[in-house]
Amino acid sequence: MTSRRNFLINGAGAGAAMVGASLVSKAAAAAIPEAPVQSSSGTAPPLVPPNGRPYNPVVTLNGWTLPWRMKDGVKEFHLVAEPVVREIAPGMKANLWGYNGQSPGPTIEVVEGDRVRIFVTNKLPEATSIHWHGQFLPNGMDGVAGLNQPAIAPGKTFVYEFVARYAGTFMYHPHADEMAQIGMGMMGSWVTHPKDPRQHAVDRDFVFLLNAYDIEPGSYTPNINEMLDFNIWTINSRAFPGTDPMVVRKDDRVRIRMGNLSMTNHPFHIHGHRFEITGTDGGWVPPAARWPEVTVDIGVGQMRAIEFIADAPGDWAFHCHKSHHTMNAMGHQVPNLIGVDHSGVARKINDLVPGYMVMGDKGGSMGSMRMPLPENTLPMMDGKGPFGEIEMGGMFTMIKVREGLARGDFRDPGWYRQPPGTVAREWTGPAPEPVRAPGTVASAREPVAKVRKGRGH
Repeated sequence: MTSRRNFLINGAGAGAAMVGASLVSKAAAAAIPEAPVQSSSGTAPPLVPPNGRPYNPVVTLNGWTLPWRMKDGVKEFHLVAEPVVREIAPGMKANLWGYNGQSPGPTIEVVEGDRVRIFVTNKLPEATSIHWHGQFLPNGMDGVAGLNQPAIAPGKTFVYEFVARYAGTFMYHPHADEMAQIGMGMMGSWVTHPKDPRQHAVDRDFVFLLNAYDIEPGSYTPNINEMLDFNIWTINSRAFPGTDPMVVRKDDRVRIRMGNLSMTNHPFHIHGHRFEITGTDGGWVPPAARWPEVTVDIGVGQMRAIEFIADAPGDWAFHCHKSHHTMNAMGHQVPNLIGVDHSGVARKINDLVPGYMVMGDKGGSMGSMRMPLPENTLPMMDGKGPFGEIEMGGMFTMIKVREGLARGDFRDPGWYRQPPGTVAREWTGPAPEPVRAPGTVASAREPVAKVRKGRGH
């Protein structure tokens, strides 16, 4: 991590204070805290608070927490809205917009009752603002450009100041040209911790945002005009196999906070455990109102916090249960060719295009195929595990539960080694007769495959 020690702020001169979020003058620019920058796409260790009231820090999956400066009892942060280059996964990068070197921007962590002061410098080619999603604050600090404040022009710095009144999980994003700015990746997580660190305490606390992009193979910049047919589905702007695992100790109480700023809902599903929904962007759910689940649907613009006891060792999948959302670089105009024999056509095509491979006649599996890819894109399904191809992508990661980890150890422990006799295996004995419903007989006819041409998504 590096810091911007010399940056230019084009202020509006003395007397430029406005109602609500205000423009920073040249005289005040020297007092602005540094704007830390993070370029790594890995998961940073939790930021233990160096000052202010204590709290139990979160871990931002494939992200980091923004440091602050204490000044006269106020926590001061500095966000820089700017173009960034984000590695979606090894082999693919995207030209996005974000904050402080990354998209999403860094997580902001404060304590209930903290007075916060946030300087926002605009290095984008157009005006912007920031809405503090879920916060209760003065109307002029709410961040809707034109309604609550003037937009932050390119090269200008504004300051927001308010008290973080309620503990919970929130987010921040622009309320100016949202289709372009949120579509380009401008967003970040916000966590307000309770005054008493013992309240809502867990052993490991993770946070991330869900977003999606339409980036055609060979291109680097998202198509922000797309509404439905996205082909890159991401967790904190990372697609599997680029997403880091969440590493926890056996019997830890684990919290995962998820926010959704994509264009559709995401039913997130856990393997090997069950959880309770303990929080939303409206606050904590009272214990009596919680219920057990293995899948939680996160709507657009919503935050959800889930908690569970990690009592089952292993490498457990955690993913969106919309199957297209666990794939990368999908084309949506491909007809279903399952069961169609086009080997004769394939031979003719091979005469014209050496190396042509038949795809889709036996299903969609592509894990074993290693065809040349266009520039700057990802295989639809990828990732290798201890038993072969994982064949996933997009909004997919793992929760790795291990015994004997140190309290603050978040390092990837490698693949889980199952105890002998606990792995599904090939059956080599005689196959048992299938059980059929009374009065039915096995059909001697093979099913006939009928192919329908693709017509849109």
